Amino acid sequence: MTESSAATSRSDAAQVTRSQERTAQLTAALTALTERIDAACRAADRAPGSVRLLPVTKFHPASDIEILYELGCREFGESREQEAAGKVAQLGHLSRVRWEFIGRLQRNKAKSVATWANTVYSVDSERLATALDSGVRAALDSGDRETPLRVLIQVSLDEDPTRGGVGDESLLALAEQVEKSESLQLAGLMAIPPMDVEPDIAFARLARIHSSLLSEHPKARELSAGMSGDLEAAVRHGSTCVRVGTALMGARPITSA
Repeated sequence: MTESSAATSRSDAAQVTRSQERTAQLTAALTALTERIDAACRAADRAPGSVRLLPVTKFHPASDIEILYELGCREFGESREQEAAGKVAQLGHLSRVRWEFIGRLQRNKAKSVATWANTVYSVDSERLATALDSGVRAALDSGDRETPLRVLIQVSLDEDPTRGGVGDESLLALAEQVEKSESLQLAGLMAIPPMDVEPDIAFARLARIHSSLLSEHPKARELSAGMSGDLEAAVRHGSTCVRVGTALMGARPITSA
C-alpha cells in the first residue's frame, strides 16, 4: 500500500467513524424527543402520536437528513431558500421526503420555493400569497410539482414586524385569499411566541385565534407551535406540529453542507 492510499484509507475510516457517531447521536436524540412529545400529549389528555414532529435541519448537512430519513423521518424544515434548494437537489434519491419551508420568505424567492416545498409555514401578506400562487401555478404547468402548495399563515403574537406574522385584523382577509387561490391550500396557522411573554399565555392566545379561524375555515386544522424550549406549553394549547431543531440536531455547526 502506498503512502497516498494509506492516507485515503485512514480518511475513509475516520469518516465512517464520524458517521456512526452521528447516527448514534441522532438516534438517541430522536428517541428522547419522541418520548418527550408523547409525555406532553399524555399530560394534556391528548393521544400520544397526535402531535407531529417537524425536524428543523437548517444549518445542518444533508448527511444528517439522510440519517434521520433512515430513522423514519420524512418531513424536514428549512428556512433559507438557497441552502434548502441545494439539499433538495442533493437528496433527490430520497423519494418520500416532504420539504417544509418555515422561515421568512421574500417574494422574489417564492417561485423557487414553489417548485419543491410541500408546505410554506410563514405566509403573512397578501402579496406573498399572490407570489406563491403564481409560482405554484407555473410549477404545476411545467410538471415540476403535482399538488397544490399547503400554506400556513404566520400569526404575529407581538405585532413586531421584524419577526414576521400577520395581525388579527388582517388574518381573515388573508385566509380568504389563500382559500380562493387556484394553487394554494389553506392548512392552518403557525406562530412564534414573543420572547418576553410566558409561552402558556402566548399559546393560549394563539389557540383562541385558531378557533376563530376554524369557524370560517374548518379545513385549516393545523396549528404549528412549539420548539425545543416550549413544546410542552404548545401541546397543552392544541399544537398539532412542533418544529424542533436544537433538541434533535444539537448545536448549530460552524459550517453546513
